[in-house]
Amino acid sequence: MPSILVIDDDESICETLKVIFERNSAFRVDVANTAADAIKLSKMKTYNAAFIDIKLPDMSGVELLSKLRETVPRMIKVMITGYASLDNAIEALNQGADAYIRKPFRPDELLVTLRGKLEAQMDELMMTQERISDFIKERVRAIESGTGEKQVM
Repeated sequence: MPSILVIDDDESICETLKVIFERNSAFRVDVANTAADAIKLSKMKTYNAAFIDIKLPDMSGVELLSKLRETVPRMIKVMITGYASLDNAIEALNQGADAYIRKPFRPDELLVTLRGKLEAQMDELMMTQERISDFIKERVRAIESGTGEKQVM
């Protein structure tokens, strides 16, 4: 079951997002009201995606993006904001946001964005696993045929 971290200082937004994701898509959802709590949770659990408010009490959502990129680089990061501007949208995308959604948001918009990003994430994971598998198979063939490096025992 995919897991989502919702980061917003507005508890009603957190609860709304939690209900949308849990009821419509069967995701596991955790909530953080501060950037510090989000960082702590991201170090303790693995999340497929995070929905991050631009304005948080202890740091900006854009600053949080770079910190989350350090702890969980492959996590999908979607910015949500009631203070949309071209400048903060560009800054968020430059700092690694995968999407940018304005409040008030529509549940279907959130779900379509999330599902599309999760599909891309799964495709990337599958390609990575296939590459690793192909590499290992090739190395084993090379070693077995005597053209690869000899194993040292």
